Amino acid sequence: MITLDFPGSNKLIEAIDASVAKDSTPAITDTLRNALCRLIRENEVQLPACVFESAGDHYARRELYRSDEHGYSVVAMTWGPGQGTLIHDHSGMWCVEGVWNGALEIVQYELLDHDDQRYHFRPVGSIQAGPGSAGSLIPPHEYHTIRNPSDNAIAISLHIYSGRMTQCAVFNPEGDDWYLRDERQLGLDRVH
Repeated sequence: MITLDFPGSNKLIEAIDASVAKDSTPAITDTLRNALCRLIRENEVQLPACVFESAGDHYARRELYRSDEHGYSVVAMTWGPGQGTLIHDHSGMWCVEGVWNGALEIVQYELLDHDDQRYHFRPVGSIQAGPGSAGSLIPPHEYHTIRNPSDNAIAISLHIYSGRMTQCAVFNPEGDDWYLRDERQLGLDRVH
């Protein structure tokens, strides 16, 4: 079990534990999304100072907690100005993502067709999310991009995954809404 002690960490873990006790994935993610929004908006949790430091050439991923009992993990992500992702999935895991600081642009994609390596996606909606907002991704509706639209400010998001997110599929643009699939190993940045 990984546990990082920070103000309100016990409240955060209690809220997640109560949510994952629900009897279905939609109930888990709905309860967790609402709890995360409340915790962020009411300023009940103070993330560690390192989370407010960008990593320069990539968005930072810092694991703050992992539950041996329930299997979920909590990862804080720090997005430098303009940093973002390619279209990616969550390897079949549900996820609740909350914006802690700054703003993020999230675009969801629908998978229209695929063969062995090529995938055809269509964007189906986008939102600009600010502090205190949260959303959930439940497979098979997990394809999305995330980007910090700011030219000068960092953004911070908190991601709660049903398991350890150590890899995912990313989709590199090939043209005409077709993408090539690639597996990516996901690293973690140091928490200090």
